[in-house]
Amino acid sequence: MPRRARKILKRVVPPDAKYDSVPVAKFINKVMMRGQKATAERIVYDALESASERLNSSPVEILEQAIERAMPLLMVKPRRVGGATYQVPVEVPRARGQILAIRWLLASARARSGKSMAEKLTSELIDAAQGQGAAIKRRDDVHKMAEANRAFVHYRW
Repeated sequence: MPRRARKILKRVVPPDAKYDSVPVAKFINKVMMRGQKATAERIVYDALESASERLNSSPVEILEQAIERAMPLLMVKPRRVGGATYQVPVEVPRARGQILAIRWLLASARARSGKSMAEKLTSELIDAAQGQGAAIKRRDDVHKMAEANRAFVHYRW
């Protein structure tokens, strides 16, 4: 964060080659490890294809629906007031919510046991699109924490 009033420019992510979709491109970039983008593309495309076969829907729709369902609306942020630290509930901006949802989907897919990454990602995307799974549970936990700390909402600024 710059201290001066300069505006931070957000980097524009170009859409992916196969579906011409920015969310798919962001998802591929988060799956990528050690610069192996071709491997990440193969994993994501395989996962989206098999998920679309199982749900009879378009692959981009499934991904967007999974991200939408896993996206948090509220979260808590620590605020220090008079020597005490309070967990203050704040609204999550849309871009930040999407990134958190993508992170949670990937983390829960990686935590699944056995199988290949494409299969684990397929099952996690299907679960999230249907409103279940570990990423949805994580979102619900974040919402519960924000709801429990609603008394400190007046510390928001």
